[in-house]
Amino acid sequence: MTVASIDLAQRLAGRVAVITGGGSGIGLATARRFAAEGARVVIGDVDRAAGEAAAAEVDGLFVAVDVTDEAQVDALFDAAAERYGSVDIAFNNAGISPPDDDSIETTELPAWQRVQDVNLKSVYLCSRAALRHMVPAGRGSIINTASFVAVLGSATSQISYTASKGGVLAMSRELGVQFARQGIRVNALCPGPVDTPLLQELFAADQERAQRRLVHVPVGRFAKPEELAAAVAFLASDDASFITGSTFLVDGGISAAYVTPL
Repeated sequence: MTVASIDLAQRLAGRVAVITGGGSGIGLATARRFAAEGARVVIGDVDRAAGEAAAAEVDGLFVAVDVTDEAQVDALFDAAAERYGSVDIAFNNAGISPPDDDSIETTELPAWQRVQDVNLKSVYLCSRAALRHMVPAGRGSIINTASFVAVLGSATSQISYTASKGGVLAMSRELGVQFARQGIRVNALCPGPVDTPLLQELFAADQERAQRRLVHVPVGRFAKPEELAAAVAFLASDDASFITGSTFLVDGGISAAYVTPL
């Protein structure tokens, strides 16, 4: 195949992609991007209305799922394989960042555990469910949403969120190594702060908190969900065929910066 014969607009043609947290934010933007690149998309979300709307928009399948529940996660991936014949891409993206997850001094154990279950346990369950389909096929791409906070510390800590994302990063690295010779790539997407409705709501109420973060971004702004979706589509595609076990930072330069531009 020559370069001229590759249709870059259809990099994911014929692939089946499962996205958790696909009803909003990065997940929804990625569903749109995957569909535009030719993939069949399966949306998993706990929010039925948002998930159904997302699936309808991309002509895909919606499956209601609590990503902390093993049986429901298995059913999500089985439904994708049953409807479309395979599971080629798993974007394990569902996550939460609730207000009761704060400093270690004030975050109580139930809040800690809830975040661990949704952000880390779910990635374990989703990766395992995806691998059951990918290993027999001898191919697949798993992308797990970690965070830039997995690689550097913050004095405005969300202690369980940070710990959960560090776990996602380490687990993704290990899976990437373990399954590399079975044709399966596993990478950790590490976004910087993303301009989502949740972030806008948080920072509209506290401009000082917003500026305390924004000053550390060399690019000078927060990411757009579509910019993360483009990175996920790359990792899902054969363009990333030699990339596995990676810490894929899409953070506007935060993790590289000491002093940022004025």
